[in-house]
Amino acid sequence: QVQLVESGGGLVQAGGSLRLSCQASGRTVSSDKQAWFRQVPGKEREWVAAIRGSSGSTYYTNSARGRFSIFRDSASNTVYLQMNSLKPEDTAVYYCALDLHNTFEVSRAGTYDYWGQGTQVTVSS
Repeated sequence: QVQLVESGGGLVQAGGSLRLSCQASGRTVSSDKQAWFRQVPGKEREWVAAIRGSSGSTYYTNSARGRFSIFRDSASNTVYLQMNSLKPEDTAVYYCALDLHNTFEVSRAGTYDYWGQGTQVTVSS
């Protein structure tokens, strides 16, 4: 049974930083594609960033590129999202996701097999 547990969310002022963590259990995920999504009430879940397992290649949505960084620590089976220069519009529940099949597409939620429970990020102006 694969489980993903996120942590690191919280309240931060605009311009500040947060690091989100997503630790996997039940499977070694260093070779799997992983991603971060976010969601605000009343809107669809939005893809933020992804990392491929085989190559370590990273991908970002336009709003995240240059401010956010996705990386993983294989020893702890954890993927991180470092978020800098946060803006109020980054406020959302952030979810990590895991794709066991390493499909080519990185931004579509339906390609991911497992999800964490979410962690709230609130950026005040």
